[in-house]
Amino acid sequence: MNRIIRKCRFISFIELNAMYMTCFITLLAAHCLLVSSCPEDKNPLNQVMSVSTSLSFVEEQVITPENEVEQFQLLAAVEDSYEGVVVDMNDHQPLDSEVLTSLLRASMSQWKQKGKRGVWIKLPIKLSNLVDAAVKEGFRYHHAEPDYLMLVHWIPETVDTLPPNASHRVGIGAFVMNSKREVLVVQEVSGFFRDTGVWKLPTGVVNEGEDIFAAAVREVKEETGIETEFVEILAFSQSHEEFFRKSDLFFVCMLEPHSFDIQKQNLEIAAAQWMPIEDYAAQPFVKQNKLFNDIAQICLAKSDKDYTGFTPLGTTTSSGKANYLYLNNHDMVKLLTSSTDQH
Repeated sequence: MNRIIRKCRFISFIELNAMYMTCFITLLAAHCLLVSSCPEDKNPLNQVMSVSTSLSFVEEQVITPENEVEQFQLLAAVEDSYEGVVVDMNDHQPLDSEVLTSLLRASMSQWKQKGKRGVWIKLPIKLSNLVDAAVKEGFRYHHAEPDYLMLVHWIPETVDTLPPNASHRVGIGAFVMNSKREVLVVQEVSGFFRDTGVWKLPTGVVNEGEDIFAAAVREVKEETGIETEFVEILAFSQSHEEFFRKSDLFFVCMLEPHSFDIQKQNLEIAAAQWMPIEDYAAQPFVKQNKLFNDIAQICLAKSDKDYTGFTPLGTTTSSGKANYLYLNNHDMVKLLTSSTDQH
């Protein structure tokens, strides 16, 4: 009796396995039929089958046309809006150059297959040892900041359309005049005007993310201690090859003083005072230098109320960011403000 039971169990096991095998063969046949009918670019054999990500790497398993499974470790990247990818290596632990080379070659191959164009690598200063390895793989410098270097590479064999680095530096000059027709002027400790005896308007550079009018108020406060309120942009100039091959935009800003007791900054300013505007404009250097003379004449015209500058109007960009539109017509400012209020 026991032999009969064991025999029946064995027969049942064989039948069950046969059933499973039949189902597997049926599913496999259906899968092969699906694969053969797909276009090459949609073929599941060429698609990523599984992806696991971390802050530093992406591991991809790909089935090759030879039905072999290959696993690649790639650099983690975020797609941009221009068919490119951005790799931020700030979260990477220290890497060896050979490891980066291997990762770059595997990653570039995948990005090329996916039709990507520009590749951006943000390399923090702690990984500066990897610059040489990246350059040897075809990357070039784009720009540098105090804490990172940006490297770029154009993949297609077409014209490189990656946008260049920022081309301009933005500076301000502050025209501040009191009720006595005296203008706020300074002499600098260093730079081109050092020990020249020339009295000049307070000047400075606009910081990243800082509005022009805010920079003018800040610079006057830092250099002279005078509290001011922005009024207008009187004029601006553009020059080239000024600062490490960058172009320069310089905005002459009119400010209204709200304090008058000068407390100069000793680090940058040798002297500061209120000077009659006519005396400022009559300085030999100002008279002989056309740009300085033109600015002085504009300031004189504004002091006589014969000149209208550019007034800031708060607005927003298409993406919703706040910014300022500078207009030289007070009536137009009122008109636009009224129109905005009605909406």
